[in-house]
Amino acid sequence: MDMTDSPRTEACDEPRMRADARRSRAKLLEAATAAFAENGADAPLEDIARRAGVGIGTLYRHFPTRTDLQAGVFRSQVDAVCATADELIGTVPPDQAFAGSVRAIAGYLITKRGLSKALVDSLGKDSELISACSLRMRETLDRLLAHAQQAGAVRPDVSAHDVLRLVHGIVMATEQAPQDTDRLLGMMLDGLRAGNGAGAASGVRSPAAGSRTG
Repeated sequence: MDMTDSPRTEACDEPRMRADARRSRAKLLEAATAAFAENGADAPLEDIARRAGVGIGTLYRHFPTRTDLQAGVFRSQVDAVCATADELIGTVPPDQAFAGSVRAIAGYLITKRGLSKALVDSLGKDSELISACSLRMRETLDRLLAHAQQAGAVRPDVSAHDVLRLVHGIVMATEQAPQDTDRLLGMMLDGLRAGNGAGAASGVRSPAAGSRTG
């Protein structure tokens, strides 16, 4: 079996699944996402099947190899982040859309620790899966950032690459203290706000912001 092609074929076949098969697949992806986040990309497949409430045979029917399951989780997490961003852009103010999406990206980075390395080792860093997902994430963050900057909610000298590096740094720094992740993300978001004032946390630009250098 060509393991590089497997995740792509599986994703294309999903819409043709019966409703019960789609539910089983969704449960397996949810269980695998939790298991990989807790125990790494080598989490036991039997445990994942048990978490999902299905037999190991059902897991293998949907994901014939561990790489297929890892790829399914990786792609589903990217889909979730991009869907969250699209929903927020259309429903809440730009600063809230940006903050909510940054937190979703942080959650994605937490989940993919070890998972991306396992996939790169199996499929190669230039595989369709890795390349397509990376491009989609960059495009989503570019769109979010431009939306927030055009509204004057985020300082104009920030790039999407800057944001990813900052979020990644926080995720790495709080690996052993996950309770601090959201607090540090909040501090980062305050620093990225246009005006960068004391009222940033409430979305209000501080009157003192413009006089900080005066």
